[in-house]
Amino acid sequence: MIGITALLTSLLFYFGIVRANYVSRDRFPIQGIDVSNHQGKIDWLQVKKQGVDFVYIKATEGGDFRDTQFLNNWQSAEQVGITRGAYHFFTFCKNGREQANNFIQTVPKSKGTLPPVIDLEFGGNCRLRSTKSGVVTELKQFMDIVEKTYHQKPIVYATQSAYDTFMSGNFPEHQIWIRDIWQQPTLKDRRNWTFWQYGNRGSIKGINGFVDLNVFDGNQKQFKRLLSN
Repeated sequence: MIGITALLTSLLFYFGIVRANYVSRDRFPIQGIDVSNHQGKIDWLQVKKQGVDFVYIKATEGGDFRDTQFLNNWQSAEQVGITRGAYHFFTFCKNGREQANNFIQTVPKSKGTLPPVIDLEFGGNCRLRSTKSGVVTELKQFMDIVEKTYHQKPIVYATQSAYDTFMSGNFPEHQIWIRDIWQQPTLKDRRNWTFWQYGNRGSIKGINGFVDLNVFDGNQKQFKRLLSN
């Protein structure tokens, strides 16, 4: 019986019927999603009607990969009035300068956009061939180049394991977007987070398949302070 219950619970999570985290608009009034080419062609008007306040759109990965849906998503989200930002998947097999140049050559400088994001995680990444300090050095190089170009400090998206390995105690001036699909996150160095990815199998009309769900920890006034001018 226990085995059947566990299997049923796993299936409910897998198909997105239930999830561990449920957030309220009262506590987190500003809610959004993040997307990439994996979501295919998106009906952004439908997405807007679902109350999505912001979207982070994958732009680049490593030193040369550019997301095939980035420009379409970037332009379409603006057209329907969804606040947008771009993110870069940081790989361990390219240096920070190469990756920063890839991002800069892909993402336009636009008014009213969220700060650039560095996606830092072990899953789907190259094998770690450097020391922790080596990765931190490359991250700093990426951050410095991107900040100089967009005049916004990059935000770091991280899984708990990536945060604990590379971010804990480092880059205190950079805001954090943390992933925790099981519970509201607490960072081990007691640092505050700005964004929280609380679900990875959300359903939004206008998007085929699952999408990641996120919240901003603050009010509308604080959110607007993040935007480029």
